[in-house]
Amino acid sequence: MRPPWWPPGHQPSPRSGRHRPDHGVPGEFGAEVGVPRLLALFERCGVSGTWCTPVHSMATFPDAFRRIVDAGQEIAAHGCYHEAVPSLDLETEVRLMEKTIEGHLKHAGVRPRGYRSPAWDFTERTLELPERTGFDWDSSLMGGDFQPYHPRPVEVRWEEGSVFGAPSPILEFPVSWYLDDFPAGECIPGINQGLGSSEVMFQRFQDHFDYAYARESNPVLAITVHPQTVGRAHHILGLERLLDHMSGHDGVWFASLSDIYDTWTED
Repeated sequence: MRPPWWPPGHQPSPRSGRHRPDHGVPGEFGAEVGVPRLLALFERCGVSGTWCTPVHSMATFPDAFRRIVDAGQEIAAHGCYHEAVPSLDLETEVRLMEKTIEGHLKHAGVRPRGYRSPAWDFTERTLELPERTGFDWDSSLMGGDFQPYHPRPVEVRWEEGSVFGAPSPILEFPVSWYLDDFPAGECIPGINQGLGSSEVMFQRFQDHFDYAYARESNPVLAITVHPQTVGRAHHILGLERLLDHMSGHDGVWFASLSDIYDTWTED
């Protein structure tokens, strides 16, 4: 079981249409404050995470990004600039995927093995791009909760039953808004109200863990946190308590998604 982690500078999406001089502040806090706090906590708790990071964040905060890489954390693809995928035409989506891979080679020194679409948005063609460009896994979809699976394309038929295609060779590590700190924990006026109870949020995370540990066979718990959100004092304390709770159970493994992929078998 493991939590994957999000970028050092989660930039506000261009889809918002908002232009404010403080739009870089959440990313700066995440990079300069949140990243060091998370890395220190991960080192203490023995957490190997997966940081799904836009190339824009790598280039904007190179020192913070280098700290993540030097700490041995996995870096996965998360778009070029956290683009709004549904707004892209095919040519642009393909071009940005190519630039994303180029950016990883430039800033991280290796190709990413996994992909998480910005905001978990997909189009009918998005799954084909990781397949064609050699990714091993995706973590953007919600067709399960604790068990990895192979996603299937679907032809939506509104007046009949929809039709599923053949399973993808890509292994899917499912996500959930219930296992994401951003909706409840981050406040961006006009974009995301946030300001939910951190105690309720972390109790929800723990409830998922307790259920999976007791009732699932070899579950994978994919918790998503953002440095600029979970790096706040009250949230980092809650995350620390959660990790301590998890590590108190026998057999728990805090691993990167690629490490889990390498040990996963279809049976």
